[in-house]
Amino acid sequence: MHPVARHLTAVLRVALGALFLYAGVLKIANPAAFAGSVANYRIVGYFGTYLVAAILPWVEVICGALLVTGWRTRTAAALAVVLNLVFIALLVSTVARGLDIDCGCFGQGDKTSAGTAIFRDFMMVAAAGFVYRQGKR
Repeated sequence: MHPVARHLTAVLRVALGALFLYAGVLKIANPAAFAGSVANYRIVGYFGTYLVAAILPWVEVICGALLVTGWRTRTAAALAVVLNLVFIALLVSTVARGLDIDCGCFGQGDKTSAGTAIFRDFMMVAAAGFVYRQGKR
């Protein structure tokens, strides 16, 4: 691997991992608020809302930790791609249904517009895809 690609991969891997760690920890710190954010999407019922709010932050933390440490990098990058594609689909769904909600990505009161969050998530998909392609096979 070219030295520039190796360094870029490391920077993207750590930055992406740090974002996932940060987002997950914020949600774990206030699970009730995150459950409210999940409920605002109007996709899953009452039980599903609390199930997602209990599990998703830990998945984000695990994914972030794997990326930061560089252990199972390709698996973590693939998981990051899938998570972000799901987030994008959910955000597009809220826009299509005329819902004006905060994405809940970075804790309660995250006032990021859906368009900005979708753009950010596409950038994260691109970064995770790059990390995946550069990872050890």
